Amino acid sequence: MRIPRTTASIATATLMALTLAACGSDTDEASAAPTGEVGGTDLAAAGCPDTVVVQTDWNPESEHGGAYQSLGEDYVVDAGSKSVSGTLIDAAGESTGVKLEIRAGGPAIGFQTVTAQLYSDDSITLGFIATDEAIQLSATQPTTAVLAPLEISPTMIMWDPATYPDVTGIADLGKTDATVRYFEGAAYMAYLTGAGILEDSQVDGSYDGTPAGFVADGGKSAQQGFASAEPFIYANEVDAWGKEVDYELVYDAGFQPYQSSISVRTDELASLSGCLTELVPLMQQADVDYLADPARVNAMILELVEEYDTGWVYSQEVADFSVRQQAELGLVGNGDDDTHGNLDAGRIQTLIDQTTPIFAEQGTPPLEGITPDDLMTNEFIDPAIKVG
Repeated sequence: MRIPRTTASIATATLMALTLAACGSDTDEASAAPTGEVGGTDLAAAGCPDTVVVQTDWNPESEHGGAYQSLGEDYVVDAGSKSVSGTLIDAAGESTGVKLEIRAGGPAIGFQTVTAQLYSDDSITLGFIATDEAIQLSATQPTTAVLAPLEISPTMIMWDPATYPDVTGIADLGKTDATVRYFEGAAYMAYLTGAGILEDSQVDGSYDGTPAGFVADGGKSAQQGFASAEPFIYANEVDAWGKEVDYELVYDAGFQPYQSSISVRTDELASLSGCLTELVPLMQQADVDYLADPARVNAMILELVEEYDTGWVYSQEVADFSVRQQAELGLVGNGDDDTHGNLDAGRIQTLIDQTTPIFAEQGTPPLEGITPDDLMTNEFIDPAIKVG
C-alpha cells in the first residue's frame, strides 16, 4: 500500500520502517559522463551540475513518470542506494550534456522528509516537496517550488458504497458514524475537522498503510489513500476485499496543496537560475510526453521496484491504472491559464491561511509573514507547454 507523501510520514516512520524494510544489493556505478552528442538543449552550458540529482518522495511509481521520462536508455540501477542514473535526455531523446540521478524516497531515506534530505545532502539539486510541507518547514528549511508536475493531489478518502449508498463525498461521511482512518499528523485532516467537514470524534490516526483495518471492518470504516492507486488495488489485488470502493479527492473538499512539487533550497535558487531556465521547460515537456506514451517509463519503474526490493509492491496493472487516473481526473493537467506545471499564488495563499494555525499548534510555525513568493516561482515555466 502507498503512504501519501505528507507531513504524516514523519509520525509513522518507526512503524513503516518495520513493515517496509529496505534491502537489496548494489549494481555497477553509472559511467561518469553522458553518452551521445548534445542535442538542442545544452544543460551543461546553462550551468547545470554534471549530475542533476532528483530526490523523490516515495518508491518509483507512475506519479513520478515525468521525472523518469528524462532518463536515457543508458541508465544504471544502484539497488543499494535505491537510485538510478544515466544521461539526462530531451524530448527528442538526445543528450543534454549532463547526467540525471533519481533517488527513491520513503523507506529508502528512512521516511525523512525530502526537505530534510535537501538540507543534509548538498549533492541533491531538486526535491519532490508538497506545498503544505514547504509551509510547515519554511522558517527553518525554506524551499522554493519551480514546477508542479501534479496539478491536483491524488489524496482521497474512500468508503464502501454498499455500506454507505447515500454517501457521495467526504462531507456526507461527516454525517455518518463512520470511522475515518488516516496517517496521524496529516495537515489535510486537521483542515477537514477544523472546517466541520468531519467530526473530531470520528477520525482515527492509526492508519498504517495496509488494508487490514478496512477489510476487518467489513466496510464500516473509511480510509485515506491515493485515487491513482487504491481504487484499483482494493478491487483487484486485495483478495480479502475484491470489490470497488467510492472516494472523493481531498482537493475537491477544499484542501489543495501541490503534491510533489519540484523544488530547490531557497538559498540555491539564484545560483541555479541559469540551469532552471533550460531544465524546467524540459521537465514540463517530459510530464506531457510521459502521459501521452508511458510504456517505456512504466517498464523502467517496474524494473526499479523489483531491483530496489523495499517491500513496495507495484504491478503493471496499477501503473497503467495510475496513468489513466492522472489523465481522467486531471491530476496531471494545466492550470487556469492552460499551462502545465505553473503554480497559482492565490491557491498557495489559501493553503497558507489554512495551515498556519495547524502547524503553529503542532509546534512548527511557518515563517512569520510568509507569502506565496516565499514558496514558489513561475520564472522558469514555459507558458506554451500544456497537456492535451
